[in-house]
Amino acid sequence: MSTSSTLPAARRTSSGRHVLRFLLPGRGAAVLLALTITAATALPLAAPQFTRRLVDGANAGDDTRTLTLTALAYLALAVAGQGARTVTAWLAGQAAWDGTNRLREHLAEHTLGLDLAFHGRHTPGELIERVDGDVSAIADFVVAFLLDVVAGVLLLCGVIAVVCAVDPRIGAALLVYCALIGLGMVRAQRLTVPAATRAREADAALFGFLEERLAGAEDLRANGAGEHTVRRFHQAGAVLWRTGRRASAVGSAVLAATSVAFATGTALMAGLSGTLGIGTAVLLFQYTLMVRTPFERLIDQLRHYQTALAGVARIGSLLAERRTLTVPAAAEQLPASGPLRLELDGVDFAYGDEGNKDSEGGEPVLRDITLTLAPGETLGLVGRSGSGKTTIARLVARLYDPTAGAVRVGGLDLREVDTASLRDRVAVVTQDVQLFAADVRDNLTLFRSGYDDDRLRAVLAEVGLPAWDLDAPLGTVSAGQAQLLAFARALLADPGLVVLDEVSSRLDPATERHIGHSTARLLTGRTGVLIAHRLESLSHVDRIAVLSDGRVVEHGGREELLADPASRFARMLAGVRR
Repeated sequence: MSTSSTLPAARRTSSGRHVLRFLLPGRGAAVLLALTITAATALPLAAPQFTRRLVDGANAGDDTRTLTLTALAYLALAVAGQGARTVTAWLAGQAAWDGTNRLREHLAEHTLGLDLAFHGRHTPGELIERVDGDVSAIADFVVAFLLDVVAGVLLLCGVIAVVCAVDPRIGAALLVYCALIGLGMVRAQRLTVPAATRAREADAALFGFLEERLAGAEDLRANGAGEHTVRRFHQAGAVLWRTGRRASAVGSAVLAATSVAFATGTALMAGLSGTLGIGTAVLLFQYTLMVRTPFERLIDQLRHYQTALAGVARIGSLLAERRTLTVPAAAEQLPASGPLRLELDGVDFAYGDEGNKDSEGGEPVLRDITLTLAPGETLGLVGRSGSGKTTIARLVARLYDPTAGAVRVGGLDLREVDTASLRDRVAVVTQDVQLFAADVRDNLTLFRSGYDDDRLRAVLAEVGLPAWDLDAPLGTVSAGQAQLLAFARALLADPGLVVLDEVSSRLDPATERHIGHSTARLLTGRTGVLIAHRLESLSHVDRIAVLSDGRVVEHGGREELLADPASRFARMLAGVRR
């Protein structure tokens, strides 16, 4: 389903206006642009006057010197007009890219701040196309708009005014003719924009498909799914081809109809001017031909206009997306140091359509979860896949809010905590470590500045990576090294609460033992939640909670549960050892 179709029209319209505000140039640039556009319009308007003088002068027998000066004046105006147009193009391009770069930055920040539920509904490839592809289409149109549309409309108005001054009858006919052409273009636009919008959506869908399949190329090849993937690619490509062909056909029909209308109008103007003097007839004929230039440019830019308008609509719908996680009016700050207390008080949660306030959600994933960890305590969460362990980790990191109950850290409901404070004091380490095409420093700090190099080297040494050069490209690393880097990121943040989600599930036993030392170092003096399938990795936690079907079915001290052969945890561990 298209995102825009799920949003109220008023919100989409407001977001569209918000998009256009980014494109407005500064006052100085706007004044300079206005001057160059005026020059690019006025100079071509003055040139036909010299043509009339040249024709009338030659017909009257003027001397060669006078005719030569008139011709040179015409040439100077033509060159100056092209020069003004070139400067206008440069200024328009500069203004367009300044504005659209601001828009890209805002879109990237907005998109990264949306909930995980939104990102689950949209592929990364689609969002890249929304943030960059649609904005590039707008940038192309802004240049064309300032250069061809604005200058063309001014030239058109100037031509009609001059022709009316020369011959009101022909001027009136020209005005009616231009009005009919303009009306036809407006009606054509209503047909072309929806077709262009569908083509852009199909293009974004194809980008999303490619991004996902390229990211999973290893799995697809290893499991023989290449043929199926290519077939799906053909299907997505066919949709793009059909929508693109429709948009192209509509645009071509509009262009053909306009060309016929121009030919008819030119013939009509030539017939009306036949009773005037030769110079005046040439003058009017030139002005009539000049009328065609703005319209041809407008028609030529109609495709850019279609694409840009579709881009504005799609960007507007993206900006209209809102976080479902509430932002408190007066945010609380978590304690700046020391381990943090963690409480889950009667927590329920269900994954649903979080972007839809009317949604009743899906099947409950967590039911009445109540757990408490004192500052400095560690808890091991165990249970089958799908029992709700990772969901608890997401709630503790406030990537989602519970549908009932409360998650408290340091005595504060996370819905009332400042986001920056939460990210500083609560760290989550998962099995899926994201690495970036950057140097070691940026991969460690996640592109944040202000860290002392000695501190960065000390953190790397703590997790067993002392030989890494901060300024060297990260390159290819093993799964174990990537996991150690994730631990280093958490140590650098110095959190009061750490959540470790299956951090050793993909590692060999030797690497897992090495990771175990880093885990112990990270949890020292901190509250910790460890989620694990390998129960042996929970040998040092204080407490155990066993989950089943979204409920806590057993909870207690680790040693107490191990001492009771009837406990679920003891039976699970005994089954693993056998």
